[in-house]
Amino acid sequence: MFNALYFRTFITLVETGSFTRTAQRLEMTQPGVSQHVRKLERYLDKTLLERQGRRFRLTEAGRRAYDYAVKLFSEHEQFRHSLDDESLDSGECRLASPGSIGLMLYPFILGQQQRHPGLTVSYCFAFHQEILADVLAGRHDLGIVTEVTRHPDLECEAWHDEPLSLVVPADFTGTSLNDLLGLGFISYTDGLDKAGSLLRANFPDDFSSMSHFPRQGFTNEVGMVLDAVARGLGFSVVSRLVLETSPWQRQVREMTLTHPMDETLYLVSRRGARVPSRYHHLLEAFREQRHLERFGHPEGRQAEG
Repeated sequence: MFNALYFRTFITLVETGSFTRTAQRLEMTQPGVSQHVRKLERYLDKTLLERQGRRFRLTEAGRRAYDYAVKLFSEHEQFRHSLDDESLDSGECRLASPGSIGLMLYPFILGQQQRHPGLTVSYCFAFHQEILADVLAGRHDLGIVTEVTRHPDLECEAWHDEPLSLVVPADFTGTSLNDLLGLGFISYTDGLDKAGSLLRANFPDDFSSMSHFPRQGFTNEVGMVLDAVARGLGFSVVSRLVLETSPWQRQVREMTLTHPMDETLYLVSRRGARVPSRYHHLLEAFREQRHLERFGHPEGRQAEG
């Protein structure tokens, strides 16, 4: 007989790689985990694991069973969430984004949750490839990324623009590209690409490549970049979202540029899956707030007077 619980145990076992950790996570005994696997093997009439002492590896049937189980539970979650997809103020929101976006978006959504007790939020801070993998697997309904994504099973649409900020130490007085060269660059994941685009637009006659800039450091957490800048160790280029949420914003300053540039944020979802209306409601409210903060009037309307 088909038993979804056996598949759930098997998924957890594959993802943890351990009978012990599986038992702990599922609040079972180790013999109970083994029993579920044996019953699943009996049901499928296939050996799923090749045991090697305390370790194991998947057979070909095991790999296929795992892929099927992940897809099965993903579709189940999609179906469950689709049942209340018309409600704007209730239901679960499962999103993922880089930290540069989530540092401001997540608190905004939590504020909406306080106003609407029927709303729940599951928010993951992750890198680009993790976001895509989790959306594909159904662990998130929506991902927010900073670059166009082309994948046959994903839909990607432009959502919102945020300014890029060239951030220097508060006491930095330089204005030229040579001054920035002397300061050096603090990098992070995708930082070189953003900096290259912004500097090329503002110093077209002098800029050729980010490879000419001394690398003064790197961190994979964009929220920590401005700590290095505040200490005078270099400059960086980050989303305005990062600057506005940084605890070091008073120890740095945004350098005035002739040609400001925006970074486009994109929404990623599974192709063919209907994203519940509450997501669009929340994201539109956030975009309206950002537009109001930036321009002083709601998006799409003229300021009065």
